[in-house]
Amino acid sequence: MLKRIIFLGVLLIGGCSSNPNRDADIKPREKGNEAAMANLNLAIEYMRRGEYELALNKMERARQADPEYYATYNAFGLLYQRLGDPREAERNFKKALSLSDTDSATLNNYGRLLCQQGRLQRAEETFLKAAQNPLYATPDVPLSNIARCLYLNGQTPAAEKYFLQALDINPQGTIALLDLSQINFDRQNYLAARTYIQRYARIARHTADSLLLGIQIAQQLGDENAVSSYALQLRNNFPDSQAAQTLESMGIR
Repeated sequence: MLKRIIFLGVLLIGGCSSNPNRDADIKPREKGNEAAMANLNLAIEYMRRGEYELALNKMERARQADPEYYATYNAFGLLYQRLGDPREAERNFKKALSLSDTDSATLNNYGRLLCQQGRLQRAEETFLKAAQNPLYATPDVPLSNIARCLYLNGQTPAAEKYFLQALDINPQGTIALLDLSQINFDRQNYLAARTYIQRYARIARHTADSLLLGIQIAQQLGDENAVSSYALQLRNNFPDSQAAQTLESMGIR
């Protein structure tokens, strides 16, 4: 079974995507204290680049300029989470929520942390609170994150419910489409699995894993043309991937 450990988010406010490469949800300051705004925006850019020491320095300056701006603590929380310090990450997420308890960006990031710690009920509640904020532009993101959290922890029926809710809001949610394809493949609902993988392919570039899933579905449906097409793409685009290495063992040459 292919289970990609991916959580969704929007790196900058105004983004609206389920691109799995966007794994942070931070709202940079747009007005107010100019020093806080400038330093937080720089911190976000450094964090994007993986320059965490510089990001931490700019966050500290943003906090000094405006100790009551919740988004700075959200950014601190995400940074400490990436640095492997969940206790400090949670402290900062809670501080952000104490200043703005309905901020969906912080709720989404905090939900990710809770899920990674196995605190599933609390994670679900936190993601739902983010999704239910009428001012949040991308409620499908926390819904997909609930689904992903539950799916990775063996709660497939509940995960499927949330994935479908996310797709109702955003029919182009790529992670929901891929995981619903996998769920249906695991249940041997191969036609439904093919429908979801085809919808995914119409709006996104295939990954090595999605191509391998496509091959597995096509094999079960006896569609040799599709098997050959997926295998060719996998070999050409991801020759060094683990997925490509499995083709020979699957009898695909």
